[in-house]
Amino acid sequence: MKGLWAIYKRECYSLFASPIFYVVCASFLVLAGYFFWSTVGYFHVVSFQVGRNPAYISQLNATEMVVRPFFVDLSIVLLLVCPFLTMRLMAEERRAGTVELLFTYPVGDKAIVLGKYLAALTLCCLMLLGTAPAMGLLFALTRLELMVVLSGYFGLMLLGGALLSLGIFTSALTENQIIAAVLAFGGGLMLWIIGWSEQLAGGTFGKVLGYLAITGHFENLAKGVLDSRDVAYYLILPLFFIFLTLRYMESRKWRG
Repeated sequence: MKGLWAIYKRECYSLFASPIFYVVCASFLVLAGYFFWSTVGYFHVVSFQVGRNPAYISQLNATEMVVRPFFVDLSIVLLLVCPFLTMRLMAEERRAGTVELLFTYPVGDKAIVLGKYLAALTLCCLMLLGTAPAMGLLFALTRLELMVVLSGYFGLMLLGGALLSLGIFTSALTENQIIAAVLAFGGGLMLWIIGWSEQLAGGTFGKVLGYLAITGHFENLAKGVLDSRDVAYYLILPLFFIFLTLRYMESRKWRG
């Protein structure tokens, strides 16, 4: 796709040059460190209590008691920080008046949107990579199920990609970065809690709400269950929001 690599490099440089990324990254790692410390601390307390009764030692599982809760906690942190990674991608271009100049470049709308999206996804993956030393330390201290760890990180990457695509779309709707971030967080939160109404709605509609919920699909991946339906969900959602972004950009061109 012509111009994709150029847009990707431009956005990566712009994001790395922005203090927002470093603040977001530092906040993410501090929160991740706190959640890791708290889950490991809880596991240590339970291990100490169980140690008094050897019959229950075999029931201790660091993967279930530390890794899975840690991944769930990280998914919540992603819901909070992803809007800050995307809020300026399109909104800042509109505010500064450079979006019209960008459209005059010999690149297509798809290259522009995908380049910005992939740059944000790269930074999200780098943040997730920052938690790898903690997981490596846990591997050194106890036995973990490697496939659960890999599946959990894969799920976090897919979840981040879905939230970032929503953020790209909301950033295209306005030139105000704060509004873009609030809309992205609100949309992500709605996808997070929509499954709570599954039993209340019941029937086919309830099943649809359950499938649309972003949490159920991630919980399966955090358990180490690679279901094609969950992977398909996390691939369709970014495609949907990127499609909406492209259609909105096209409509703005027609409106002038």
